[in-house]
Amino acid sequence: MILIGELSLWVALLMAAWASVTSIAGGMLGREDLVTSGRRGLYATCAMVVLASIGLWDALLTHDFSLSYVAGHISANMPKIYVFTAFWGGQAGSMLFWALILSVYSAIAVWSAKDSARDLAPWAAGTLAAILVFFIATTCFKANPFDRLPFVPADGKGMNPQLQNPGMAIHPPNLYLGYVATAVPFAFAIAALATRRLDATWLLVVRRWSLVSWFFLTVGITLGMWWAYVELGWSGYWAWDPVENASFLPWLTGTAFLHSIMIQEKRGMLRKWNVVLVVTTFLLAIFGTFITRSGVIESVHSFAQSPVGTWFGTFFVLTTGATIYFVATRLNDLEARAGLESMVSREAAFLYNNLVLVGIAFSVLWGTLFPILSEWVRGSKITVGPPFFNTVNVPLGLLLLGLTGVGPLIAWRKASLSNLRRQFTTPVLVGVFAGSALVAVGMRNGHALVAYTLAAFVAGTIAQEFYKGIGARRHIHSESLGTATVRLIARNRRRYGGYIVHAGIVILFSAFAGLAFKKDHDVQLKAGETKELVDPLGHRWRFISQGVSTSETLNRFVTAIGLEVFRDGKRLGILTSEKRQYFDSNKQAQFEPATEVGIRTSAALDLYVVLAGVRDDTAELRISFNPLVVWVWIGGMIMAIGGLIVMWPQAQQRRAHAGYAATLEPAGDLAVIS
Repeated sequence: MILIGELSLWVALLMAAWASVTSIAGGMLGREDLVTSGRRGLYATCAMVVLASIGLWDALLTHDFSLSYVAGHISANMPKIYVFTAFWGGQAGSMLFWALILSVYSAIAVWSAKDSARDLAPWAAGTLAAILVFFIATTCFKANPFDRLPFVPADGKGMNPQLQNPGMAIHPPNLYLGYVATAVPFAFAIAALATRRLDATWLLVVRRWSLVSWFFLTVGITLGMWWAYVELGWSGYWAWDPVENASFLPWLTGTAFLHSIMIQEKRGMLRKWNVVLVVTTFLLAIFGTFITRSGVIESVHSFAQSPVGTWFGTFFVLTTGATIYFVATRLNDLEARAGLESMVSREAAFLYNNLVLVGIAFSVLWGTLFPILSEWVRGSKITVGPPFFNTVNVPLGLLLLGLTGVGPLIAWRKASLSNLRRQFTTPVLVGVFAGSALVAVGMRNGHALVAYTLAAFVAGTIAQEFYKGIGARRHIHSESLGTATVRLIARNRRRYGGYIVHAGIVILFSAFAGLAFKKDHDVQLKAGETKELVDPLGHRWRFISQGVSTSETLNRFVTAIGLEVFRDGKRLGILTSEKRQYFDSNKQAQFEPATEVGIRTSAALDLYVVLAGVRDDTAELRISFNPLVVWVWIGGMIMAIGGLIVMWPQAQQRRAHAGYAATLEPAGDLAVIS
């Protein structure tokens, strides 16, 4: 099976090259036979990449240590689930995984667009096949997972302990699914630019795939935060790490596009802006992959330096140059059909929203690149840490939160004073009341006060919209509360799914604001000793050490401490934190010791215990009280659910597909993410 997999990878490279050349030639010459041949070549590429992937999975699951990749990323005593996930745990395997997802996406996109976007499909297929050529060629020549060792070791090196976590089994695939999906909107944008068919047809395809990308990036980033929180032992979930930033950048520009596309659909505005956002999102995904694999940055997430970085850098430069050419030569075709009539209107609010999102993206990009640029210019690397990112992005984030509540309520074209009064009186009062109540109970942190006031305001706008919609349905159709709610969302999924996404954002910002009240304590305890602490909410905690214990399991040696935990005199049980030393099947130590955090979660705060080390029978601990952390995961899940609702097509939308593409005027009040 391994030989079949390796051969399939090389055949896939030839098929992708054939598909790219024949698809573009067919589009240029109007030759349907070439278009069909290119499309079939793309399907064949997908089949070959699937076979190659099966070959690598077979090698991993059968412990074929003759392959360098297998010997370098698993060991005989690793749990099977992590043997399976080792497919994307290393450089070569993750490159093949990229190609696998891209080939499947490409086949689906071209198949679904061959009739609905007939003029664009050949160019899109050619572009996607060209991207596949790059990824498959890079895999074949610079990061081949089927490279063999000159000898067969008795056992493999194993997987980094930090990756042996359930979060790493599902976080990278979701992030890859989001990253790779940006290629499809990019390909159709290039197709629209090449053919000068910049009407609604390309928007329809691009919006659908942009939502797919946004959904998986949202899930992947949320899971990544959860993994960092439970695995790295630093009691945080976002450190503005370069690779974290690299995943955040395409999410920001993708979110901006999903807002501004509504303005083009409704008013014919921001046509240039939308094309730029689509192609920039893909380029940022490539940039993120480049910095992860080039070795130019230091990160717990990044791969070691390798020649793949040079290939990615070259591909990024060439793709950026080609994109700039296409956009620059099509500016006349992208002229807006209407202008901004008022600075107080829905389109203006969405424009402000876009500017803030792009501003955050620019600051994140600048902060990420600054150490690299400083090293090039001055010869010494100047590190930009969380203080810079927080100083710039916290105010911008709060402004974005406020705009989240403003945009959906303002009228199109020009808002009247009566419209503003009718729509905003109740939400503003809710926000002012919440802020005043927090001041009254003693909250004095400025950023947290603003965050909770704005969160209450946005929550008020969402509740008001649902209240009006549900009330109207109950009055007209005499439906129960539950039935009216479900049917309201089902009948206008784009609008109310967007409100659900906004609800998730409100919860996220509220949880982020809780970090202002985080408390850390460094504690040393011997067996039987007691320590009392007070959390940010005023609860008194008592910890009684049960002593340090050691044990051995499948592939690790464990040093653990148990703490008997009491809150306000009530016993909550035993909480355990561990240090783990992993070893191979010959009992040889591998990697640095890893931390297994003890976490007790509640709606109000997390108790977070880290065993830093043991010295002379004394356990050295970091005990943290982290407010509202569970709401980060809940907020992320609610955003993802809202995204699924928005993505799910309505029956009337499917029936009106052709009419929509022709008229550029969708039915109902538009709200993709707003």
